[in-house]
Amino acid sequence: MKYEHYKSIYSRLKVPKDIDQLAEEMKVNKELLLVIYTQRTVRDATRRYYIVKKDIKKIARDWKKGQSIVRLARRINFPPVLLGLLLSPEINLTRKEYWKYIRDPSTCKNKRLKKELKHVAEADIIYSPKGSQVQTDRGKWGEGLLHKWLDKRDLCYRTEEDLRSTHKKTPDILLDKPMKINGSDVYWIESKASFGDEVELKKNVRRQLKPYTEVFGAGAVVYWFGFIEGIEPPEGITLLDGGYFGTKI
Repeated sequence: MKYEHYKSIYSRLKVPKDIDQLAEEMKVNKELLLVIYTQRTVRDATRRYYIVKKDIKKIARDWKKGQSIVRLARRINFPPVLLGLLLSPEINLTRKEYWKYIRDPSTCKNKRLKKELKHVAEADIIYSPKGSQVQTDRGKWGEGLLHKWLDKRDLCYRTEEDLRSTHKKTPDILLDKPMKINGSDVYWIESKASFGDEVELKKNVRRQLKPYTEVFGAGAVVYWFGFIEGIEPPEGITLLDGGYFGTKI
């Protein structure tokens, strides 16, 4: 994806309803838009988490006056589940109780909280149990595509699960023998069911990809939902999208 096109999409994905609107207007895959929206939301929430936390007593006062958690979250453009978590000490809930009620609001005896936490879980498509499961399933989907592609070519490899007992840093796939990809020898492949912009790539390089090169040698990372054209990974890392494996989003 060209950078200008990506920035246009990224800047307009502010709330969940923007996903359907942009999918129709720009003829872009909805799952790709959800992926980009998720990345934007998580980054913004991480950046503003402690800013919101500093104002939580004021926000709690507004809640006690009758404003709902979802309404307050929309007012400050913050994920409802995270705002509820920050509010929990102010509304006499432990973290354990809060997560219990988010997972199953019917177990909450307080009528107002029962209704509100149900709404919170429904309104948050990223941090709710349902949202988290979507991201987990997406990750497994990407790994499954990679396994299927390798198996079809009778390539022998070890998975992350196979490697955990012997290595601290474990790529999704460690090939028994290196293979050529785009002219480079590749010893491992990491599957990312995300979109590769500069922020995502830098984070992945720092946390995972660079350590893999130090232990296993050169490798590749596949961003199943694509990446920005012209983005340059560090030496020893090959950048791929789903198209290389026959899956174009």
